[in-house]
Amino acid sequence: MTTIAAAEDLKFGIFLAPFHPVGQNPTLALERDLQLIEHLDALGFDEAWFGEHHSAGYEIIASPEVFIAAVAQRTRHIRLGTGVSSLPYHHPFILADRMVLLDHLTRGRLMIGVGPGALPSDAFMMGIDPAKQRDMMEEGLEAILLLLEGTEPVTMETDWFKLVGARLQMRPYQRPYPEIGVAAQVSPAGPRTAGRFGASLLSIGATSAAGGFDILGAHWDVMEERAAEFGTTVDRSKWRLVGPMHIADTKEQAIADVAFGLEQWVDYFQRVAALPLAPDTTNFETLVDALIASGFAVIGTVEDAVAQIERLRTQSGGFGTFLLMGHEWADTAATHHSYELFARYVAPAFQDSARTLTASRDWAAENRPEFIGAAGNAVMSAIQKHQEEKAAKSAHV
Repeated sequence: MTTIAAAEDLKFGIFLAPFHPVGQNPTLALERDLQLIEHLDALGFDEAWFGEHHSAGYEIIASPEVFIAAVAQRTRHIRLGTGVSSLPYHHPFILADRMVLLDHLTRGRLMIGVGPGALPSDAFMMGIDPAKQRDMMEEGLEAILLLLEGTEPVTMETDWFKLVGARLQMRPYQRPYPEIGVAAQVSPAGPRTAGRFGASLLSIGATSAAGGFDILGAHWDVMEERAAEFGTTVDRSKWRLVGPMHIADTKEQAIADVAFGLEQWVDYFQRVAALPLAPDTTNFETLVDALIASGFAVIGTVEDAVAQIERLRTQSGGFGTFLLMGHEWADTAATHHSYELFARYVAPAFQDSARTLTASRDWAAENRPEFIGAAGNAVMSAIQKHQEEKAAKSAHV
């Protein structure tokens, strides 16, 4: 079964791996991440998701739970998610117990994103067979959901974990438990798992022509098929698409901004990370042109950002939240300005929050002669009344 949200319910957030080029101070890089989420909270963004990685030098948050605990103390409204917790790396009982604690510490702002693990180098160091990671993710999520539901003790055994009459001593702050989202990239493993358990779907790399963008519709078909098979419900309003953008006041300024770090970011993905990229990297100009032409990225203006989201809505058949992929293509000031432009002008185009203001302005302008005439008459009447009262007082003297 599928439910669908209205178009004006679209929400926005960030998916922050994060990406910090090697060779810089990691403490300062993490502080910039914390400050960025504070900035997004003040701008009214709905949610932020944080990755888990253990190698390759770029994505330096090893524990999204620890990062969420820190950023929760510096924000007020924005919801915070693990994006994602790599289930094969954790015993399900310990991870579920930590999530319950975090749900209480954030007073119900927690979302739990799960996945099989993105970097093969992480799995290698832990002796995990990459061919087994997706099955391990599904087994781990099954156990975690049983523990979070807490209806009865959980006894379960696989070839990598064992639970014996296990129960969590504390119930989640959110009832029955925080929203669960499953990561999806190219393979159907994510939507298969999400559909089975009625979880949300996190489509990472949704704009990638080499995979994500071409298979968005197919992913939702898998969600619906699995939901029908297992008797669960999947909801398009809880489907999140992730894609990179950097916007500025002009396209020329946006391109100049991303000269700061775009080439290093692309180099990381081509040589190390798992997201498929195949742009022309002959030089900076051809790289920018290739990323824009493929539809993978927006490097431009507010209008370009709006067009990209409209394109994704058409391609996907409808979704609930667009997450801007966090990156360091531009310096801090330009990055913050990009998010501010998005909050000011892009989000209102999909949330019906500016239409009534424009209508009210136009109505007042169209009827200005009538309103001004009435106001002028009122002023003249008040002047005349004052003069009459003054004359009456003088007559009594």
